[in-house]
Amino acid sequence: MRHVECIGVTAKALDPAAPSPKSIRLPSVPPFLSMRKLFLSALFLVSLFAFLPSDGLFAGSDTREERSVRSGGVPRFTLDQAILTALRQNPTIQIARQEIERTKGLYIQVRAEALPQIGSTGQFQDTDPHLQVNHGGPADVTTPTPAPGVTPGTDFSSFTGTERQYSVQIQATQVVFAGGRIISQIRAADFTRDSSYYAFRNAIDQIVSTTRQQFYTVLLNRGLIGVQEESVKLLESQLQDQQNRFEAGTVPRFNVLQAQVALSNQIPNLILARNNYRISQLQLAKTLGLDYDPSRIDGVPLEAIGELRFEPREMPLAQAIAVAKERRPFLKQQKALVLSNAEQVRVARSGFFPQINAFGGSEVRSSAFTDNPRDVSSGYIFGATGNWAIWDWGATYGAMKQARAILEQSKILLDDDGRQVELEVQQQDSNLKQSREVIRATEQSVAQAAEALRLASARLSAGAGTQLEVLDARTQLTLAGSNRLQALAAYNIAVAEFDRVTATEVTYSNQLDEPDTRRKLKTEARPTPAPKPSPLELNGGGTRTRVESKRTTRTFGK
Repeated sequence: MRHVECIGVTAKALDPAAPSPKSIRLPSVPPFLSMRKLFLSALFLVSLFAFLPSDGLFAGSDTREERSVRSGGVPRFTLDQAILTALRQNPTIQIARQEIERTKGLYIQVRAEALPQIGSTGQFQDTDPHLQVNHGGPADVTTPTPAPGVTPGTDFSSFTGTERQYSVQIQATQVVFAGGRIISQIRAADFTRDSSYYAFRNAIDQIVSTTRQQFYTVLLNRGLIGVQEESVKLLESQLQDQQNRFEAGTVPRFNVLQAQVALSNQIPNLILARNNYRISQLQLAKTLGLDYDPSRIDGVPLEAIGELRFEPREMPLAQAIAVAKERRPFLKQQKALVLSNAEQVRVARSGFFPQINAFGGSEVRSSAFTDNPRDVSSGYIFGATGNWAIWDWGATYGAMKQARAILEQSKILLDDDGRQVELEVQQQDSNLKQSREVIRATEQSVAQAAEALRLASARLSAGAGTQLEVLDARTQLTLAGSNRLQALAAYNIAVAEFDRVTATEVTYSNQLDEPDTRRKLKTEARPTPAPKPSPLELNGGGTRTRVESKRTTRTFGK
């Protein structure tokens, strides 16, 4: 299990076979940091987490061995190094990180509407003197005076006595009343930002689990190559032995043909195992974000360092479900989405109310009767504007109805997500039990199959056995070795997936686990207490109400 604080890190090895964990501590969070600053710190932590060396950060059988490169130029990765590389280079995590930045920008944009907007406008007009002449009109007609309320120079069709006019205006605008629309939009953007943060955590859990599973698959396929190669070597030695016996005249040629056929049938299995190994390496390289290197002649992108081991993992099913429903960022993301949709209902409802804006500023205008640039008039401007959709033929009602339907959909989805988490935990718990039982069943099979092959070979040498017994014993040994490796790989993969569905692989101690736990932005960062009722009435989030039954005893008279 990995334990990640907002500014501190405690990590346990991903490998179930790893020894006791080591940890590294960074300075703790100052108590005055706000929730938003903690989000920034979390992002910085993940970036720092990806660039820290693996020595001492994750415990494992090979944590002290730094990433090295063979003479052929192939990078070598332990499990911990592979996870660190994925955290740094995987595109899914990078996209989730940019989504957080996008929602931060959205929040800043929406919040700006609640603050005063200050703007400046300027205008300059130079009119051709020919346009100042009153063509075809009476000679005694004077230049008309601009109409009241009309800014000189703004009407190009009017005739004025000046060629050049200008005006400069500085004005501040503030929304006084909007029916709660702006406040609700800010809250919705805040919850959207929380949702992106939990999506980022969910992406980390998913990539870590995927990297572990693909790493174990590489180890499995490499082990299967060894099993197939050992089987081919046994068949080659048996073929050579039968040829020697045939030349000595002790066995018929049929035995030689049988050995040749068995060897020919085994070689395709070895070729298939090698191909599966290469494909699993390519898939892991894709997850780690490694680019194709044309200089590699053999095309092998990486080499995995490690062995498949069995480390018992025990957790009661009821406890696993409770932990998963408490920690899964998948559920927290959906809850933040529900709260955001609730605010969107209030945004739609604000259309029933008027919006009032106040503005004020100062303006400087040039004279309308002289071209002297110093002859200006200046003064203040103050006023208010308002608009109210008194009758919109149900447009606002329709928007609010849509917002409520979306809210109910998100509530239903939250309930279903809770059941989905329960299902995933139960499935992975069942897979763990199955893999554990298979490992126990295959513990002695390899040794027993090897002993059976030895006895069959000895019987054949003594003339008491047949070659068919030897071939069958060899087949059983190969099958036992393959089953053993597949059981170990299945168990380790099940552990990786179990850690993901229970959210025990990476835990965050910043305790920002419930949206809207702090109403204000600048409050003291403190751990979240026991779960509280949501500020929005939900459908239960997948929880079930305990039903108590009572037994009533009735006494009947005689």
